[in-house]
Amino acid sequence: MKIISIDQVEKKKVGMEGANGAWKQLPLGSGDGVPVYSYRVFTLEPGGNTPYHVHPYEHMNFIIEGEGCLVNEAGEERHLKAGDFALVDPNEKHQYRNNSTVMDFKMICGVPKEFE
Repeated sequence: MKIISIDQVEKKKVGMEGANGAWKQLPLGSGDGVPVYSYRVFTLEPGGNTPYHVHPYEHMNFIIEGEGCLVNEAGEERHLKAGDFALVDPNEKHQYRNNSTVMDFKMICGVPKEFE
């Protein structure tokens, strides 16, 4: 069993090309012996975004704080706010954006542990 506060988890800048003002934390991952899924926490600063990208695995998100949007392959923006869940299917091109100028956008992202 493991219990950890997000405040105790190192925050690392997302280094993928196209990321802007994006930070990642890994409170529960393969190093903790998770059997299937790793939980990551992403924080997007005001005006920040993840890369516009695609990968061969799903990820499930829960918005913890703020408001933002999920952009699909057609370029359509779907509004997200604290309390919302989102699913991105495998091979679905996507990007998360924080359109706010004053507040962070923070979400939990569950992925298969092999892709943490």
